[in-house]
Amino acid sequence: MVSVETLMLRAGSGNRWSYRHARTHPERGESPDEAARRLSGVAAADPATVVHSTSWRYETGGEIVLTYAVCPDPEPWLPAVEVPVLEIARGLAPATPSPDRVALANVVAHAVRHLGFLLAEDAVVARALRLRPDIARALEPVAAPA
Repeated sequence: MVSVETLMLRAGSGNRWSYRHARTHPERGESPDEAARRLSGVAAADPATVVHSTSWRYETGGEIVLTYAVCPDPEPWLPAVEVPVLEIARGLAPATPSPDRVALANVVAHAVRHLGFLLAEDAVVARALRLRPDIARALEPVAAPA
């Protein structure tokens, strides 16, 4: 079984990130990209909102969860959860990449980091993200090389 989750992301003061979370299963004949757009209410032709697959994970019981970052949040007036620290979940060794536990805040951190990479490396995504200077500014420190 495959499910699709969306993380509708917004940048706040001090480069703190907040998110709304939604999850669904693709409908018959629907691609995961289409399911993510349906779930977040973003049209395929929207030039100002990024809908990008950022990760996947295996959950107990055999479900594969495909995560999509949606940025900026298309409904920023709705309540969101703030992530005070962007902490990535990591495996214990190079050949064991799956962490023992993955919290939703870890998935958000990975998605924000992925968007930072795309801001620096993908002209199409960067063009959309730069339409919102607050988003681009919040992603700049994430996009900077280590």
